[in-house]
Amino acid sequence: MTSVVIVAAGKGTRMGPETDKLFLEVAGRPVVAHTWARFDASACVDEIILVVRDTMQPAFADLAEKWRFKKPHRLVVGGKERQDSVWNGLEALDPGAEMVAIHDGARACTSDRLIADTIEAARTLGAAVAARRVSDTIKESDGGHLIARTVERARLWAVQTPQTFRVEVIRRALAAVRQQGLLVTDDAAACELIGQPVTLIESLAPNPKVTVPVDLPYVELLLQGAQRST
Repeated sequence: MTSVVIVAAGKGTRMGPETDKLFLEVAGRPVVAHTWARFDASACVDEIILVVRDTMQPAFADLAEKWRFKKPHRLVVGGKERQDSVWNGLEALDPGAEMVAIHDGARACTSDRLIADTIEAARTLGAAVAARRVSDTIKESDGGHLIARTVERARLWAVQTPQTFRVEVIRRALAAVRQQGLLVTDDAAACELIGQPVTLIESLAPNPKVTVPVDLPYVELLLQGAQRST
């Protein structure tokens, strides 16, 4: 059984005050409704766990009813940090779940192929993450606005979601993070802590995350293109 944890409990402060980026409408739906629909339509996925802010549970329940999502789903209250929200999501998994994909609620353009590829790789090796090769020249600063050095980009990847794991692997990894009182910015970092190898699955199609207002027109263009091709 494969489950998905969609992390949708953040405040999205970079989008601006009093703005919930997940409920901004693009291509006819709220951002997070597009994200939810991607996994609802995936043949690889059996259940969906949405980790949300406590006050937003009615809004997510309304989304499920309005867009008639079919896969079994549960709403779980998020934690203080992203890793706490993921942990809460893992605690809510069906007892039969063997695989889990963890995904940003604001990443609405993920392809079904990428979902399937991360699941297959994680099933074999324990952990796999979507990622893109870095093509820009990367500079390291001195801590301010001056260049300290140029970083060799040939070995660099920009990590995305889904990040997919055998359930027992990510539970063990996040338990180690919690025990040591560490803060990690993604789930793969927890696996690095326990020495778990993580496979990079190249994301060939655009898979952006809505973070700031200028992201919206690009995401809308991608979603409209996907709608025209179906």
